[in-house]
Amino acid sequence: MSAQTRMVTVNGLDMQIVEQGQGPLLVLCHGWPELSYSWRHQIPALVAAGYRVVAPDMRGYGGTSAPDAIDAYTIHHLVGDIVALVAALGESSAVIVGHDWGANVAWHCAMFRPDIFPAVATLSVPLRRRGAVRPLDALTQQGVTTFYWQYFQTPGTVEAEFARDWDHALRAVYYGSGLSLTLKPGRGMVEDAKIPDRPPAWIDDQEIAHYVREFARTGLRGGINWYRNIDRNWELTAPWQDARIRQPALFIAGSRDPVITGLIGERAVQTMEQIVPGLRGKIIIEGAGHWIQQERPDEVNAALIEFLKGL
Repeated sequence: MSAQTRMVTVNGLDMQIVEQGQGPLLVLCHGWPELSYSWRHQIPALVAAGYRVVAPDMRGYGGTSAPDAIDAYTIHHLVGDIVALVAALGESSAVIVGHDWGANVAWHCAMFRPDIFPAVATLSVPLRRRGAVRPLDALTQQGVTTFYWQYFQTPGTVEAEFARDWDHALRAVYYGSGLSLTLKPGRGMVEDAKIPDRPPAWIDDQEIAHYVREFARTGLRGGINWYRNIDRNWELTAPWQDARIRQPALFIAGSRDPVITGLIGERAVQTMEQIVPGLRGKIIIEGAGHWIQQERPDEVNAALIEFLKGL
């Protein structure tokens, strides 16, 4: 059976999902700025390995509803969407897999509802300890004022920058062409990016065009609102201070990913076992960047399948 795209009603949303296969349920959560399409290389491989695979367009993205209110995108909403999705699919449990912001959702699914999510695999974003102060305050206290999280806080700013030229903006983000997570004062995220003549080997013009069409249609606001809840999420997760994820877990990232080599990621990767005692593997793929499941699908698929077979 080929992959099917359909709508399901979950947690007050109309959620568009891609679904294929039979067997134990796997839910694949994408990040920013991506779509369920970002799992196109994983779905057939995981189906062939014997799983029922479901990849949603997450809240605010693609074919899924995008509420207007900024505070409709907290970590409680995002986890609640996946909990409701599992139920809507007629299942009582699922292995949760996430990349980028989807990794953060996956970690918190495992943390909040271990009864539903007996195992978790994440790509690119390690689980970080809940700090003593709000994350944006912590950046300011470190003297950081131009980190991209901070730039994203003002409604409309990054949305307008990307909308001026979707093709340029998304190529800049996906290519990583000199793109820094710490911006130049007074400058946007992608306006100064130099785009190479050819895409990198892992993505072609047709695939980029798919993302461009979708984001030109939906805009960026829904996905950016996830970032506008970073401090609110810190407040909401207070009851899980120092919580541990004890179910089986896997982490995969690229050695060239700025998320694990930069301001907030390197130490988190080094110390992850302290808060994820169930961690069964920490795989760093040499030479790979942030878009790991698209850049190095064979290695990611093999690692995921080996992890799943060992559960």
